[in-house]
Amino acid sequence: MPFPIERPRRLRTSNALRRMVRETELSVKDLIMPFFVVQGTQICDPINSMPGNDHLSVDLLVEKCREVADLGISGVLLFGIPDKKQDDGAASWDETGPVATAIRAIKAEIPQLLVITDVCLCAYMTHGHCGVIRQDQVDNDATLGLLAKMALCHAKAGADLVAPSDMMDGRVGEIRQALDLEGYENTGILSYAVKYASAYYGPFRDACDSAPSFGDRNTYQMDPANVREALREARLDLEEGADIIMVKPALAYLDVIRAVSECVDVPVAAYNVSGEFSMVKAAAAQGWIDERKVVLETLTSMKRAGADIIITYHAMDAALWMK
Repeated sequence: MPFPIERPRRLRTSNALRRMVRETELSVKDLIMPFFVVQGTQICDPINSMPGNDHLSVDLLVEKCREVADLGISGVLLFGIPDKKQDDGAASWDETGPVATAIRAIKAEIPQLLVITDVCLCAYMTHGHCGVIRQDQVDNDATLGLLAKMALCHAKAGADLVAPSDMMDGRVGEIRQALDLEGYENTGILSYAVKYASAYYGPFRDACDSAPSFGDRNTYQMDPANVREALREARLDLEEGADIIMVKPALAYLDVIRAVSECVDVPVAAYNVSGEFSMVKAAAAQGWIDERKVVLETLTSMKRAGADIIITYHAMDAALWMK
């Protein structure tokens, strides 16, 4: 029926009405907070390109994780920064390294908090690429075993989920097999199944000192123009044993989140990446936007697009704002 019988504004006339008919609800439990962990003690070095984020030693990370748990946030995602990079990335599976040490410490102090670990070699390699280099190319198959070693190290330390982000073909299956053979069949895999070769990763690469020393990542990360390829990647990772599928980045790929969420029967995660975060922070610092409103609107858009889980550097602020 046309106007004046149909008046959609009737359901917007009060906060109570708007809340009652709201179609999408963003919740603190949807959020995961990423952290960057380093060796040492009492280290809190600010990351200039990511305001409010720091390189944290394990002792200070545990304190932050207590805050995260108290806010009701579901879990944390850990990225390790080694003291020294190597040609084979061996520090990534060091059981005394920052990530494995952090997992044990968090689980000892805050056992209810989910601990997810990023599984990728880029921050550990001298060249900054996500795999073994042979003849100036990333060797997919030679990389798989190293990723499995890294994932197994994290599982042994007590990680709830390992999250391969390297975009090598077959890595989910390799990791699943390695975990199962060692008795870690209950350790889940949150796969960065749909990870684009994006310009939005700049601040993260600064934080991890992980920019490639030559070339780019276009031969293993996805072309931003493609969406059918995303569905293929998601399907393949599910067949290999992924428990959760991730789309990264999120804000410029809401259509991809929607397409993936409609085609899979497992939870879908979205990564609100460093560039998306830092642009909001920069604009807010200039007084050009209302940070609180923009962040909550942005995160709601990701939930509305179909994300069940949102990894975001805004998580702690958003949790406070939603109280």
